[in-house]
Amino acid sequence: MCKTSALLIINPISGTRSKRGLEDFVCQRIADAGLTPRVAYTEGPGDASRLAAEAAGQGVPLVIAAGGDGTVNETASGLCGTQTALGIIPLGSGNGLARSLGIPQDVKASLDVILKGRTMCIDHGVANGHNFFCTFGIGFDAKVSEEFARQKRRGRVTYIKSVLREFLKYQPEAYAISVGGTVITEKAFLIAVCNASQYGNNAYIAPSAKLDDGLLDMIVVHSGSPLKNVTVGVDLLTGYIDRNTLIDSFRVSEATITRLHDGPAHFDGDPVSLGRAISIECRPASLWVMAPEKETRFRPLITPLSSAISDLAHDVGSLFPLR
Repeated sequence: MCKTSALLIINPISGTRSKRGLEDFVCQRIADAGLTPRVAYTEGPGDASRLAAEAAGQGVPLVIAAGGDGTVNETASGLCGTQTALGIIPLGSGNGLARSLGIPQDVKASLDVILKGRTMCIDHGVANGHNFFCTFGIGFDAKVSEEFARQKRRGRVTYIKSVLREFLKYQPEAYAISVGGTVITEKAFLIAVCNASQYGNNAYIAPSAKLDDGLLDMIVVHSGSPLKNVTVGVDLLTGYIDRNTLIDSFRVSEATITRLHDGPAHFDGDPVSLGRAISIECRPASLWVMAPEKETRFRPLITPLSSAISDLAHDVGSLFPLR
């Protein structure tokens, strides 16, 4: 019996894209590269973490997550602290970590990264025992994640509707942020703690964030007028958010956030309830991932526009079967 050299984990219900032909196409490409594939489908929460951890324990050198941000988060959690590398085929609505790594949204192109790219060791964050590899947030973005999770339909249009619905009624909250023995009290629209540069969908909440610098970027979006809050949204999509006057940012290895009331939070876009006090820390160099051979430098406006054009081309291409 051939030893498995690549485990493909597929979430059959992630995103809006059809999975028809995915298993056969990916396995053929993996086999053509000289690897021996095995396939597992997730059936519920926790499956991807368990499957990934089992594969790492068996010495499988590569685990590929085919799904959205939740599937990637679970798979990565199962691989932290091991020598097994994570490959990503982005099939979700946001695909935050994949985009931050520069992995194309196209299945064929993302497979090229997995099979021909470089291995990169990245950090991850932990908040009250929950792992995040892209972003953790409380406030407005967490309410949007909670609203989006309730919807039966997925995709960009549904997400935009959730943003607009929450924006019209959201009220900022008061927070106490403890960093390095200093306590800062803020009334904020949202607080995001970022390992990666964006939420997903080309929304750059922390354009200067680095996945492998041993630090997390904490972004505080202050409460402003409705018009000023709209400018934050525009800057989020153009990559100029770090120049917005409503924004404060810190680079931290650990911090504590306390709020007056319990409320939603999110890890890589998945909503969760954490209580009032939230302890955050960075775990440096904890996960091996497959990344493009050449790192792309972020440039405001140009990078988001280029990504949007690529997304449009991919959306058209996804109408045709994999070959």
